[in-house]
Amino acid sequence: MNIEEVQSTTKKQRIATHTHIKGLGLEPSGRAIDMAAGFVGQKEAREAAGLVVDMIKQKKMAGRALLLAGPPGTGKTALALGISQELGTKVPFCPMVGSEVYSSEVKKTEVLMENFRRAIGLRVKENKEVYEGEVTELTPEETESITGGYGKSIGGVIIGLKTIKGTKQLRLEASIYDALIKEKVVVGDVIYIEANSGAVKRVGRSDAFATEFDLEAEEYVPLPKGEVSKKKEIVQDVTLHDLDAANARPQGGQDILSLMGQMMKPKKTEITDKLRQEINKVVNGFINKGTAELVPGVLFIDEVHMLDMECFSYLNRALESSLSPIVIFATNRGICNVRYKGCFMCNTKLCLSSC
Repeated sequence: MNIEEVQSTTKKQRIATHTHIKGLGLEPSGRAIDMAAGFVGQKEAREAAGLVVDMIKQKKMAGRALLLAGPPGTGKTALALGISQELGTKVPFCPMVGSEVYSSEVKKTEVLMENFRRAIGLRVKENKEVYEGEVTELTPEETESITGGYGKSIGGVIIGLKTIKGTKQLRLEASIYDALIKEKVVVGDVIYIEANSGAVKRVGRSDAFATEFDLEAEEYVPLPKGEVSKKKEIVQDVTLHDLDAANARPQGGQDILSLMGQMMKPKKTEITDKLRQEINKVVNGFINKGTAELVPGVLFIDEVHMLDMECFSYLNRALESSLSPIVIFATNRGICNVRYKGCFMCNTKLCLSSC
């Protein structure tokens, strides 16, 4: 069983409705500040959520879920995101809606399990030789095309890296230039390049380019310390669902049928329990060696009143697992009956009418 390295979805940043939420805005004593961390008001709810965060950090809350009830627009999603931010900026936060489980392609329990695995992170630590610094120069070297004609091809790239201790100029292969283009690296970015594999990772924008009125959702980082060439502990964050999807994806051949299958829109398929158990064994092996650690995240299920009895039974069993994230339910219906497995409209086990 091979676990492929994939790019985690938790690292992608975008401007959304609750991007401004950076925490719960609490004092060290636990009291809510009027305006802090993107919150205004809801002081009692924030203080109650702060108690939940303290219980989670002290490992006194496991196998339980949190229910947020209130009218639309009262801050249920914001509170859930605030709890996730208080637990850590790298903690996975997976939002979903109760109606998402009703799919014609996959089972309800499969949708729930996928989101459970999206909310569980794996932090892998490795010591590698890297070249790290702020990009001061990025010059591609053009050569004559090997196919002839008037075209030019990229034969390599000259890149300049700067740290606090000094600068270095490197000549890299054309494949690494392609990796720089994929990462959208420009002059002024802080990057590191692995010496053995040539993998490129953009850390962020140098804080020397930060301005007071910058509106972009850019992450500014300080100039790296030490020399350009160094040994560094590389920390990579992925989710268990990323590993599931990477290993469940079929590796097509070069024949015409495989190429046609790759061109067509792939149908959503279920990931087998056997594959997940194999991945759990490999993950547990990494954890026992000390090279990785699990990061339980937050699974936020909105419109939880849409779930039926089968879903709640499955959630009850999944919450008792050692790999369970913190589950937060939200609803705007107040007190309502749990639906049976069956019709949406008449709430019966077997509906024969046209409703």
